[in-house]
Amino acid sequence: MSRRAILAIALVHAAAAPLARAADEPPLVPRPAALERHEGAFRASAATPIVVAPADAAAATAASVLRERLARSRGVSLEVVQGAPHDGAIVLQRVPPSAGASDESYRLEVTPRRIELRASTLAGLDDGAATLWQLAGVGSTRAFSVPALSIEDAPRFRWRGLLLDSARHYQSPEFIERFIDAMAAQKLNVLHWHLTDDQGWRLEIRKYPRLTSIGAWRVPAGPAAHADLDPATGRPRLYGGYYSQAVAKRIVAYAAARGVTIVPEIEMPGHASAVLAAYPRFAASEDPPREVPSDWGAYPNVLNLEEPTLAFLEEVLTEVMEVFPSEYIHVGGDEVDTSQWKASARVRRRMRELGIADVDGIQHWFTRRIARFLHARGRRLVGWDEIVEPGLPRDAVVMSWRGANGAIAAAAHGNDSVLAVDPTLYFDHRQSASAEEPPGRAVVVSLADVYRFQPLPAELDAAQRAHVLGLQGNLWTEHIRTEDRLAWMAFPRAAAIAELGWTGAGRLDWDDFRARVATLPPLYRALGVGYAKTVFEPPPAPPSGRLRASNDLELCGAPKVALSLEDDAPIRGPRAKFLVDILDPCWIWRDARLDGVRAIEAHVGQVPFNFQVGDAASQVHFPAPRTPEGELVVRSDGCDGEEIARIPLAAATRSYAVSALPAVSIAPRSGTHDLCFRFAQRGIDPLWVIDRVRLVGNAP
Repeated sequence: MSRRAILAIALVHAAAAPLARAADEPPLVPRPAALERHEGAFRASAATPIVVAPADAAAATAASVLRERLARSRGVSLEVVQGAPHDGAIVLQRVPPSAGASDESYRLEVTPRRIELRASTLAGLDDGAATLWQLAGVGSTRAFSVPALSIEDAPRFRWRGLLLDSARHYQSPEFIERFIDAMAAQKLNVLHWHLTDDQGWRLEIRKYPRLTSIGAWRVPAGPAAHADLDPATGRPRLYGGYYSQAVAKRIVAYAAARGVTIVPEIEMPGHASAVLAAYPRFAASEDPPREVPSDWGAYPNVLNLEEPTLAFLEEVLTEVMEVFPSEYIHVGGDEVDTSQWKASARVRRRMRELGIADVDGIQHWFTRRIARFLHARGRRLVGWDEIVEPGLPRDAVVMSWRGANGAIAAAAHGNDSVLAVDPTLYFDHRQSASAEEPPGRAVVVSLADVYRFQPLPAELDAAQRAHVLGLQGNLWTEHIRTEDRLAWMAFPRAAAIAELGWTGAGRLDWDDFRARVATLPPLYRALGVGYAKTVFEPPPAPPSGRLRASNDLELCGAPKVALSLEDDAPIRGPRAKFLVDILDPCWIWRDARLDGVRAIEAHVGQVPFNFQVGDAASQVHFPAPRTPEGELVVRSDGCDGEEIARIPLAAATRSYAVSALPAVSIAPRSGTHDLCFRFAQRGIDPLWVIDRVRLVGNAP
């Protein structure tokens, strides 16, 4: 049977009902389109060569990557040699493309005599080599076996990606390369690199050096950071970093060798605070920011519409395109606040010159202008779904984040789209309710939630579905400060993105996927990346006894902005995490048994309210305090129930980190009661939070 016929059968199966995995089918992630097992296995050792054809640079590159992976996972360094295919070898070979086949399709044939991997492109060879590497497994012996089989494989979608937000927190180039390794090993092929935002500009632009000398550095929020003085300057120590163009090019080349395209994102016309701190002349406001801010959220700061500003952006993008050869250049376009445009006489005058009737039309004019610039240079603009409007250039790509509506609207206009939907594909959400989870958004997005996401909206017809390029998971890092935590939040949820993007819908099966994912931790460890251990552990037991951490308490009411929020102190070393709704800081201990309880004690923290939430901040209300420092108020049987304790905060004001408050006596009670905890304070900053509370009394 021809390769085309096998692939056609695979695609038919992909459209049918889910297929159970055969007992002898290896646990590959993502699951291939078509796999057939044979008798026996190929046995490899340190003497096994990887053979490529002379002068085949693509095959040599893929072979080098495979050699490196096997060295990490098996401790064996195979030699890459040029020559003709022969028995006893692993052969990587480029072949002519089949009509209508994906650039990433490949065929892997394993017999007891040899292994042959064939594809028409480097990307196809990389994908096939990733499959072969998984088949080789992880072990301490330098010899290994690969089961005899035939795989005919091709992806479902062309865009299978992750967004890495380096603007909020800088990651080292070495970590990013390990991150790319882990992506490529699961056939993820797009790294959307978020390089600029209000809180930082991370890419060197030679013509505008202040973008990194000023825009790449900030003082973190909170009194602890402001008290951490740099002895060289006597000022608060700056936090940040940036990537030189040489380093960025190295990362691009590293990714390309592994079949991963890096799509840079340079935010405009909003999320511009770091730009304007460096070059205030490009601001729409007469009072632009004087330093890079440290609040999370969206600031109102926007660029003006004058020609020097557009020239600046075009010069920046010209340098960006010199670093990133990607067809796609992401320009953001989300969460643009129009208030500064409305208030600016200069902007209104410019609108009249351009024939823009109202401020809502400014962004659409802006997008079209930048899209034309990129198109003339052979690139395609990508933007968040706020860019959708009549007249959007047909080659622009819409990244749909506010549900699937952006993809639906894009298809109606004839534009391509990528699904990057909040919250299911936002990996700054915790993966479980376990106290082990890193800080992040409190609402849980589990591995199962991601796997069950539907990347093709039901509202699209067959022709419109062709406009869906694929999907990606987004790692926004406001609350993901460290590289270890970033890997934890990414993996193994990235494996679900990989399978949704690669495997035909008819071969998706959650129970089977869950079993296959359980084989991934050794592979992650071999690549030097972390992962969420809670995915592979039983759920935590319900809390018992008389102690509750904030993670064990319920938040009051429907969550508004619920976070697992990290303390701002100590500057160095471990920090506490607090579960809190920043717009409704209130906690409930459900069914607290008060028999024999004579006092309540608490450990509390104070964190900066560094959130750009607009008018919502003015709607946060607190009970009136009775002391200058405030108190933790405890009520029984509901937040409007009887006040049973008021614990003064004075003892905690002397520390930036978690503090113990003196226990406060309560009147004797019996039975179970819901206890409600709120802080009485005069202002919202700092925001007081519960670390843990304990009921003091006789043994339970």
